[in-house]
Amino acid sequence: QVQLVESGGGLVQPGGSLRLSCAASGFIFSFNAMGWYRQAPGKQRDVVAVITSRGSTTYADSVKGRFTISRDNAKNTVYLQMNSLKPEDTAVYYCHRSPPVGGDWGQGTQVTVSS
Repeated sequence: QVQLVESGGGLVQPGGSLRLSCAASGFIFSFNAMGWYRQAPGKQRDVVAVITSRGSTTYADSVKGRFTISRDNAKNTVYLQMNSLKPEDTAVYYCHRSPPVGGDWGQGTQVTVSS
């Protein structure tokens, strides 16, 4: 049974940093691409960053240069380091197991950027 458990969300001031973690189980983590998505109130869920099984990364234009996705296959965990946070980064952030088709979602973690 696939499980993805996000942690690390919270309230942060503009310009601050947070690191999200997603602990994975129930599948061969190292074989899978992993992604982070976010959904703000009233908006669709959009991709933030993806890391392939080989470690190649892609980012949404809105977060390039500020966010970094990484993975630790020994710990079955994917991370999202978020720096220089802006109010428009406020959203629920979801971890996603990203095979070529389909995939699985975590329960999400709230990130709020506000002064």
